[in-house]
Amino acid sequence: MSRIDETLDFIPLRIAVLTVSDTRGAADDRSGDTLVERLTGAGHHLAARVILRDERAAIARQLRDWCADPAIDVVLTTGGTGLTGRDVTVEAHRDVYEKEIDAFGTVFTIVSMNKIGTSAVQSRATAGVAQGTYLFALPGSPGACRDAWDEILALQLDYRHRPCNFVEIMPRLEEHKRRK
Repeated sequence: MSRIDETLDFIPLRIAVLTVSDTRGAADDRSGDTLVERLTGAGHHLAARVILRDERAAIARQLRDWCADPAIDVVLTTGGTGLTGRDVTVEAHRDVYEKEIDAFGTVFTIVSMNKIGTSAVQSRATAGVAQGTYLFALPGSPGACRDAWDEILALQLDYRHRPCNFVEIMPRLEEHKRRK
Protein backbone atom coordinates (compact mmCIF):
# COMPACT_ATOMS: atom_id res chain seq x y z
CA MET A 1 0.00 0.00 0.00
CA SER A 2 1.02 3.63 -0.51
CA ARG A 3 3.11 5.07 2.34
CA ILE A 4 5.92 7.47 3.24
CA ASP A 5 9.16 5.76 4.34
CA GLU A 6 10.35 8.05 7.14
CA THR A 7 13.77 6.34 7.18
CA LEU A 8 14.63 8.07 3.89
CA ASP A 9 15.65 11.70 3.46
CA PHE A 10 13.28 14.09 1.72
CA ILE A 11 14.70 15.43 -1.56
CA PRO A 12 13.47 18.95 -2.35
CA LEU A 13 12.67 19.60 -6.00
CA ARG A 14 12.88 22.86 -7.91
CA ILE A 15 9.37 23.55 -9.19
CA ALA A 16 8.17 26.27 -11.58
CA VAL A 17 4.55 27.43 -11.61
CA LEU A 18 2.86 28.79 -14.74
CA THR A 19 -0.63 30.25 -14.54
CA VAL A 20 -2.44 30.42 -17.87
CA SER A 21 -5.21 33.01 -17.88
CA ASP A 22 -6.57 35.86 -19.97
CA THR A 23 -8.00 37.51 -16.85
CA ARG A 24 -5.76 36.78 -13.85
CA GLY A 25 -2.82 38.82 -12.63
CA ALA A 26 -0.37 38.44 -9.77
CA ALA A 27 -2.82 40.01 -7.30
CA ASP A 28 -5.63 37.51 -7.96
CA ASP A 29 -3.84 34.31 -9.04
CA ARG A 30 -5.43 32.10 -6.38
CA SER A 31 -4.60 28.84 -8.16
CA GLY A 32 -0.95 29.79 -8.60
CA ASP A 33 -0.87 30.89 -4.95
CA THR A 34 -2.36 27.54 -3.91
CA LEU A 35 0.34 25.61 -5.78
CA VAL A 36 3.15 27.78 -4.38
CA GLU A 37 1.83 27.37 -0.83
CA ARG A 38 1.53 23.61 -1.25
CA LEU A 39 4.92 22.99 -2.85
CA THR A 40 6.88 25.23 -0.47
CA GLY A 41 4.94 23.87 2.49
CA ALA A 42 6.04 20.38 1.45
CA GLY A 43 9.70 21.50 1.43
CA HIS A 44 10.23 22.02 -2.30
CA HIS A 45 11.69 25.20 -3.83
CA LEU A 46 9.81 27.62 -6.07
CA ALA A 47 12.16 27.92 -9.05
CA ALA A 48 10.10 30.37 -11.12
CA ARG A 49 6.60 31.75 -11.46
CA VAL A 50 4.96 33.29 -14.52
CA ILE A 51 1.46 34.24 -15.68
CA LEU A 52 0.73 33.99 -19.42
CA ARG A 53 -2.34 34.53 -21.57
CA ASP A 54 -4.01 31.56 -23.27
CA GLU A 55 -1.69 31.54 -26.28
CA ARG A 56 -0.49 28.10 -27.36
CA ALA A 57 2.87 29.18 -28.82
CA ALA A 58 3.77 31.33 -25.80
CA ILE A 59 2.85 28.56 -23.36
CA ALA A 60 4.87 25.97 -25.30
CA ARG A 61 7.84 28.37 -25.52
CA GLN A 62 7.78 28.91 -21.72
CA LEU A 63 7.55 25.15 -21.12
CA ARG A 64 10.51 24.51 -23.45
CA ASP A 65 12.57 27.24 -21.80
CA TRP A 66 11.94 25.78 -18.36
CA CYS A 67 12.64 22.23 -19.57
CA ALA A 68 16.00 23.44 -20.91
CA ASP A 69 16.84 25.05 -17.56
CA PRO A 70 18.86 22.66 -15.35
CA ALA A 71 17.61 24.56 -12.28
CA ILE A 72 14.02 23.34 -12.85
CA ASP A 73 12.91 19.77 -12.17
CA VAL A 74 9.12 20.09 -12.41
CA VAL A 75 6.67 22.49 -14.06
CA LEU A 76 3.13 22.89 -12.78
CA THR A 77 0.68 24.79 -14.96
CA THR A 78 -2.78 25.85 -13.90
CA GLY A 79 -5.52 26.97 -16.25
CA GLY A 80 -6.45 26.39 -19.85
CA THR A 81 -7.37 22.71 -19.50
CA GLY A 82 -11.08 23.09 -20.19
CA LEU A 83 -13.13 22.71 -23.35
CA THR A 84 -13.57 26.27 -24.56
CA GLY A 85 -11.84 27.72 -27.59
CA ARG A 86 -9.24 29.65 -25.57
CA ASP A 87 -8.26 26.57 -23.51
CA VAL A 88 -4.99 25.59 -25.22
CA THR A 89 -2.71 24.58 -22.34
CA VAL A 90 -3.13 20.86 -23.03
CA GLU A 91 -2.22 21.32 -26.68
CA ALA A 92 0.83 23.41 -25.71
CA HIS A 93 1.94 20.72 -23.26
CA ARG A 94 1.58 18.02 -25.89
CA ASP A 95 3.64 20.13 -28.31
CA VAL A 96 6.49 19.81 -25.78
CA TYR A 97 6.13 16.29 -24.34
CA GLU A 98 8.58 13.57 -25.27
CA LYS A 99 6.46 11.10 -23.31
CA GLU A 100 2.98 11.54 -21.90
CA ILE A 101 2.12 10.22 -18.45
CA ASP A 102 -1.29 8.89 -19.48
CA ALA A 103 -2.37 7.67 -16.05
CA PHE A 104 -2.05 11.13 -14.50
CA GLY A 105 -5.23 12.35 -16.21
CA THR A 106 -7.03 9.17 -15.24
CA VAL A 107 -6.02 9.38 -11.59
CA PHE A 108 -6.88 13.09 -11.52
CA THR A 109 -10.34 12.26 -12.88
CA ILE A 110 -10.83 9.65 -10.15
CA VAL A 111 -9.80 12.16 -7.47
CA SER A 112 -12.09 14.79 -9.01
CA MET A 113 -15.04 12.39 -9.23
CA ASN A 114 -14.89 12.02 -5.45
CA LYS A 115 -15.06 15.82 -5.06
CA ILE A 116 -17.23 17.15 -7.91
CA GLY A 117 -18.94 14.09 -9.36
CA THR A 118 -19.47 13.82 -13.08
CA SER A 119 -18.31 17.41 -13.64
CA ALA A 120 -14.83 15.83 -13.58
CA VAL A 121 -15.31 14.81 -17.23
CA GLN A 122 -14.80 18.43 -18.26
CA SER A 123 -11.15 18.48 -17.18
CA ARG A 124 -8.32 17.63 -19.52
CA ALA A 125 -5.58 17.49 -16.88
CA THR A 126 -2.46 15.95 -18.37
CA ALA A 127 1.19 15.27 -17.63
CA GLY A 128 4.35 14.35 -19.43
CA VAL A 129 8.12 14.48 -19.53
CA ALA A 130 10.43 16.56 -21.72
CA GLN A 131 14.21 16.97 -21.43
CA GLY A 132 14.16 15.21 -18.07
CA THR A 133 11.58 17.64 -16.65
CA TYR A 134 8.13 16.66 -15.41
CA LEU A 135 5.23 18.76 -16.71
CA PHE A 136 1.77 18.76 -15.13
CA ALA A 137 -1.22 20.66 -16.56
CA LEU A 138 -3.85 21.27 -13.90
CA PRO A 139 -7.24 22.98 -14.11
CA GLY A 140 -7.48 26.65 -13.18
CA SER A 141 -9.51 26.37 -9.98
CA PRO A 142 -7.83 26.48 -6.57
CA GLY A 143 -9.82 23.40 -5.53
CA ALA A 144 -8.55 21.38 -8.47
CA CYS A 145 -4.98 22.50 -7.73
CA ARG A 146 -5.38 21.47 -4.09
CA ASP A 147 -6.80 18.10 -5.10
CA ALA A 148 -4.03 17.43 -7.63
CA TRP A 149 -1.32 18.40 -5.15
CA ASP A 150 -2.75 16.78 -2.02
CA GLU A 151 -3.93 13.54 -3.61
CA ILE A 152 -1.30 12.92 -6.31
CA LEU A 153 1.66 15.27 -6.60
CA ALA A 154 2.59 15.59 -2.93
CA LEU A 155 3.11 11.83 -2.91
CA GLN A 156 4.64 11.28 -6.34
CA LEU A 157 7.06 14.20 -5.90
CA ASP A 158 8.26 12.83 -2.56
CA TYR A 159 11.27 10.52 -2.81
CA ARG A 160 10.15 8.73 0.36
CA HIS A 161 6.82 7.63 -1.14
CA ARG A 162 6.52 3.88 -1.54
CA PRO A 163 6.19 1.67 -3.45
CA CYS A 164 7.47 4.13 -6.11
CA ASN A 165 7.55 7.80 -7.06
CA PHE A 166 8.57 10.19 -9.84
CA VAL A 167 11.67 11.44 -7.99
CA GLU A 168 13.49 8.12 -7.88
CA ILE A 169 13.39 7.74 -11.67
CA MET A 170 14.49 11.31 -12.45
CA PRO A 171 18.12 10.32 -13.09
CA ARG A 172 16.92 7.90 -15.78
CA LEU A 173 14.49 10.15 -17.65
CA GLU A 174 17.05 10.93 -20.32
CA GLU A 175 18.95 7.64 -20.41
CA HIS A 176 17.95 7.16 -24.06
CA LYS A 177 20.28 10.06 -24.94
CA ARG A 178 23.39 8.49 -23.43
CA ARG A 179 25.98 6.92 -25.67
CA LYS A 180 26.29 3.19 -25.48
